[in-house]
Amino acid sequence: MKMINRLLLAGLLLAMTNVSSAALPEYVEDEPFPSLAPLVERVSPAVVNIRVSQTITRRPSTGDDAFRRFFGLPDGPGGSREVASAGSGVIVDATRGYILTNHHVVADADEIQISLIDGQILDAEVVGSDPATDIALIKVDSNGLVEMPIGDSENMRVGDFVLAIGNPFGLGHTVTSGIVSALGRTGINRSGYEDFIQTDASINPGNSGGALVNMRGELVGINSAIISRSGGNVGIGFAVPTEIASSIMSQILDFGEVRRGLLGVSIQTIDREVAGLLETSVDSGALISLIEPGSAAEEAGLRVDDIIVEVNDEKISGASELRNTIGLMGSGEQVDIKYIRDGEPLSTTATLGRQVTSRSVGTDIHPGLNGAEFATSSASAVRGVEVIGVVPDSPAAQRGLQSGDVITAVNRHEVRTLDQLAEIAAVSRILFLLVQRGDRAIMLQIR
Repeated sequence: MKMINRLLLAGLLLAMTNVSSAALPEYVEDEPFPSLAPLVERVSPAVVNIRVSQTITRRPSTGDDAFRRFFGLPDGPGGSREVASAGSGVIVDATRGYILTNHHVVADADEIQISLIDGQILDAEVVGSDPATDIALIKVDSNGLVEMPIGDSENMRVGDFVLAIGNPFGLGHTVTSGIVSALGRTGINRSGYEDFIQTDASINPGNSGGALVNMRGELVGINSAIISRSGGNVGIGFAVPTEIASSIMSQILDFGEVRRGLLGVSIQTIDREVAGLLETSVDSGALISLIEPGSAAEEAGLRVDDIIVEVNDEKISGASELRNTIGLMGSGEQVDIKYIRDGEPLSTTATLGRQVTSRSVGTDIHPGLNGAEFATSSASAVRGVEVIGVVPDSPAAQRGLQSGDVITAVNRHEVRTLDQLAEIAAVSRILFLLVQRGDRAIMLQIR
C-alpha cells in the first residue's frame, strides 16, 4: 500500500510542477496521500450559485378553444408565468462585488440572487453583458467575499489538469476534474465570437458561468457549453478563456458596454479549391470581397482581392478565424496585418473601428416574436437581422426561431435592418421569415 501511495504521489507531483502549496498532497498516518482538497477548499468560496427568475408570456390558445370547452379541458396556454433557472458565477473582485458568469444565465432576468458556499443569499444586478462571447458581469453588495485570482489562459496547454466548479442541476457547489482536451475550439456558437477551451472535466446544465481552474488555483475559463445528445456530460465541455472574459469585463467597466473592433470588410475563406480557381499559391486565408468606405481596412490600404494570412503574427486560416480574431479585439486597437496581393507578401497596420449594433426585443416588433432578441450588426457575415437570444418556451421559440438565426427576408421583402423588419411587421398579421441557419435557408411562419 505504501508503494502504491508513493507511486501515486510521484505522478501527481510530476503533473503539478510549479503548483502552489495549496494543491500539494496531504498526509494520512504520516504517509503522503495525493489530494486536491486544499486547493478546492481555497478556491470554492469564490464560486457562487445563481438563481434567476423571469416572466414568460405565453401566447393565448387559438383554434381549439371550443374543442377544449366541449370536453371540459382546461384552457390552452396563455398569459404570463414566472420561471426560474440556475447557473453559476465566479467572484473576481471581492472588494467591489463583481462576479463573472455567462450571458445566457442572466439574460432577460427579472430577479437575480446568488448564494455563497456558506449559505448566504444576496441580491445581484447585471452590470453589463455580451451575447456574442456569452460573458456577463454582475454585482453584489457584501463584505467578506472571497475572490478567485485570474490566471493567464494564454499559457494553458493541452494536457494541463483543470477543475470545473459550479452548480450542476441546481445541486450546489460541485467539483469535477479533468484535463484541457483542446484549445482554440470554434463552431460551437456560430453567431458569436469563439476561442473555447475544451475540457473533459464534467460540465452539466447549471455549471454555466462556473469556474475552470488550473492547478495554481487560478481562474482560466468560464464554463459555458457542452456537447451532448442527452443533455448531460459526455466528456466534451467548453469554457470561455479568461483572456476573452477579462477583456469583456474591462470594456464593460470602462465604457458601460462592449466596444468591439471592426475592420470593415466582407470576406471569404481561401482553401485549396478556391486557390486553384484564383491561381494563387496561398491555400489558406481570408479573401477580401468588399471594403466599406472609410473603414479601418480602407485607411490601412487594403483592397478587394487581397488575401489576409496573418493578424498580429497569428495565422489566419479562413473567414471565421479572421472574424473571431478581429471581433475579440476592442475598437481603437492597432493590428498588424500580413496579406498577399498579386502573389506578393505585404503588411500594414490598421486601427480598428467600432462595430455598431442596434437591438430590439420581439414584443416591440410582433406578438409572435415575443421572447426573442434581435440585432443588426455592422459586422454580420450574412446580411440581415440576427436573432441573438430566444427565451425557452416563448412564442418565438414555439414558432421555431433559434439563437444565431439570421432573418434575410420577410414576406418576400429583403430586410437588412431592424427598422425594415419592424416596418413590414407593423402592417402584417402573418409573417413569413426567410431565415439563414448555418448553411441552410428555412422558412418560418409567424402569427
